[in-house]
Amino acid sequence: MMFNIKLTPLALKQLEEIKKREPRQGLLKQIIKTIRFLSENPRHPSLHTHKNQRLSNLHGLDIFQVYAQNYTSGAYRIFFTYSAKDEITITSIEAHPD
Repeated sequence: MMFNIKLTPLALKQLEEIKKREPRQGLLKQIIKTIRFLSENPRHPSLHTHKNQRLSNLHGLDIFQVYAQNYTSGAYRIFFTYSAKDEITITSIEAHPD
């Protein structure tokens, strides 16, 4: 099943900031690839999908995270929630705190 991907205004803003500051486009390519995998199969092994307990408890929603990067200082993560049966809403795209 394919999932429709939506981005919150915050996630859109973060993506635009990454586009502006990434002259080599490396991080941007990784994020786009991750979003594609997420739309095709949220349980794709390379995504390392798991529920973020801290954010889920804080917001009262099931919030999940996937890896856009791995084994990198400040590696980027994509946070999302299932907003409908076939829809994923990306809530933020940000660097993992070291």
